[in-house]
Amino acid sequence: MQLKRVFIIILVLIGSLSLTAQDKVVFKASDSLDVVAHLYEIDPSFPYIILFHQGNYSKGEFKDIAISLLKLKYNCLAVDLRYGGSINSVPDETAINAKDEKVFRSMYDARLDIEAAIYYVYEKSKQEMVLLGSSYSATLALKIGKDNPKVKAIIAYSPGEFFRNEFLIHDALKGIDKPVYVAGTQLEYPYLKRLTENVPKNKLVVFQPQNDDGKHGAKALWKTDEVSKEYWLSLLMFINSLK
Repeated sequence: MQLKRVFIIILVLIGSLSLTAQDKVVFKASDSLDVVAHLYEIDPSFPYIILFHQGNYSKGEFKDIAISLLKLKYNCLAVDLRYGGSINSVPDETAINAKDEKVFRSMYDARLDIEAAIYYVYEKSKQEMVLLGSSYSATLALKIGKDNPKVKAIIAYSPGEFFRNEFLIHDALKGIDKPVYVAGTQLEYPYLKRLTENVPKNKLVVFQPQNDDGKHGAKALWKTDEVSKEYWLSLLMFINSLK
């Protein structure tokens, strides 16, 4: 019965969603770049999930995802990283700023934007937060979130060894003592298990869909895909375990 109730909640989350106001906010990275984000705030007292997009995407990756997360009593900040593009008709404004200002804008340089977002949210809420990354940003979220005391847990969709010249996330995860949720496609699942083998088993969830190949990155949560119900069910159970 409990599982059935949870599944009904998932149907509500990814079903018909009312429009929720979002505010555009801008804050500075440590190299003075203007980082642009969409703030979804339902109640200032609620904790935050910070959302980071995959490569060639933007904060638009989370247009519907953020609204669903609000229903779980989390505020959201969907951040444009300096390495990105456009998705769902939403451009990456931080990437545009980085190009105009001629600052470094590689995948690895996007760590400065993630760090700035953590600082911004903590100054606003004074609460620990959850990081949610997609593809390359999932790897950065794991690396940065591991040792940052402001980060309570990390959700990583399709992370990988994107930064071999700087670090190996497999090795960087040694000693982590925070809840970690990792999800990917059926094909990615064995790789993700190896990638996270240094995370204590009692702190780790690694998810793969059963009824479909799945999708790379956080777009697995898009309600346009039937398999998203599986991803949402698993994510909801993880988020509930944090409270």
